[in-house]
Amino acid sequence: MAIILGVDPGSRITGYGIIRAQGRHIEYIDSGCIRVGEKPMAQRLQSIFQSLATLIGEYRPEEFAIEQVFMARNPDSALKLGQARGAAIVSAANSGLEVHEYSARQVKQAVVGKGGADKSQVQHMVQALLALSRKPQADAADALAIALCHAHMSQSVLRVASAGGKVRSGRVRQQS
Repeated sequence: MAIILGVDPGSRITGYGIIRAQGRHIEYIDSGCIRVGEKPMAQRLQSIFQSLATLIGEYRPEEFAIEQVFMARNPDSALKLGQARGAAIVSAANSGLEVHEYSARQVKQAVVGKGGADKSQVQHMVQALLALSRKPQADAADALAIALCHAHMSQSVLRVASAGGKVRSGRVRQQS
């Protein structure tokens, strides 16, 4: 049984989602947002780092998944997002967690079934897949979707490996 911490990084709001996955059974544990507000950037990054370190200490995840950086229209926004990702990744790495990265398209494909899904579709599917009584806040839903994507991808790799295949460069090859 693996506890997975998914993170949707942001320079003002960083979403997190924690699930437990065993085979095809997935259980919701916790989710929320780290809100850092209008502090200077260095203090925001420190808050992201420390908040994630606290969550890692409390829930003891075995796996960590984060959204890859995407090219924003505003270069300044992309740089700030990259810095927030860096703070999150270092927090995970300091705790000995391997970092798994997924594109927004991969996450949406895994959770909604189409890579171009919008935020409300992701929220709806996260609520349905985890049997939540209400829709999670958008950033928390995105983080849960990242954790779900990782759980699905991990299961796919295990199925291929148990069938005698090897995964290389994103392709599956049968063993001789």
